[in-house]
Amino acid sequence: MLESKKTLGPNVLAKTRLAFIGCGVMAEAIIAGLLRKQLVAPEQIVGSHPRSARRDEIQQKFGVQIFEHNCDATKAVHPTAAYPNSLIILAVKPQRLIGVLHDLKGSIPKDQLIISIVAGAKIATIADELEHRAIVRTMPNTPAQIGEGITAWTPSAEVNPEQEQQVRAMLEALGKAVRVENERQIDMATALSATGPTYIFLVMEALVDAGVHLGFSRHVAQELVQQMILGSVLFARESHKHPAELRNMVTSPGGTSAEAIYQMEKGSLRTVLSKAVWAAFQRAEALGATKN
Repeated sequence: MLESKKTLGPNVLAKTRLAFIGCGVMAEAIIAGLLRKQLVAPEQIVGSHPRSARRDEIQQKFGVQIFEHNCDATKAVHPTAAYPNSLIILAVKPQRLIGVLHDLKGSIPKDQLIISIVAGAKIATIADELEHRAIVRTMPNTPAQIGEGITAWTPSAEVNPEQEQQVRAMLEALGKAVRVENERQIDMATALSATGPTYIFLVMEALVDAGVHLGFSRHVAQELVQQMILGSVLFARESHKHPAELRNMVTSPGGTSAEAIYQMEKGSLRTVLSKAVWAAFQRAEALGATKN
């Protein structure tokens, strides 16, 4: 994996319009991030969604235009003199993807870039259904909703350097972006970083329950656990030390940490986590296989 560290320089999205096909939670997170960082103005964004209530909600919240039909959204961002660039973001549920691609077939000019955030959807599937080759596959995670996400992405061979810069700018509005070498690593990221918050939330829940078992109120236990995890992550990032080194720093012989670690190792915590990630990876690959 190669994390992009290049400076993007001037706003590479200044002359770009974006069409979100599907306006669910992650699409809303991207819209909010782009507007929050002032990378685009509301008039540069359009979207589509089948439910009128959701269309009204997004329009009122962000001042963007949302259509009922997918093709209307893609046509609204066809290149013009003022906005020569455009991005089509596929943000629908995996089970709806093929039907959506059938709707869009023939409505997307060749010079437009397609970005998919659909879990398991292979570049080849999208390319074959749309007869369109410039495609980027991405996998964000839920902390993107507050600008603290991590997104893995990989482009098809037809994506040019300028388009890659536009993708990077869009994804970095959600947090950090990591360009990976191939689609298999997108499935790997799906299991590790995209599914990852699930593992952390389960650990948080277990620790809060343990605190309640000790005698804390649930409110106090939750506050202690949340800040402990946040502080530990920030400390690890700032120290640039290996996790094992950080663990050794706080593990005194015969102390509380040593006893706790003994019990976790005895319970095969590492093995359980490793198996969980591997199972999620296999599931991600299986989801992709069903769409080819």
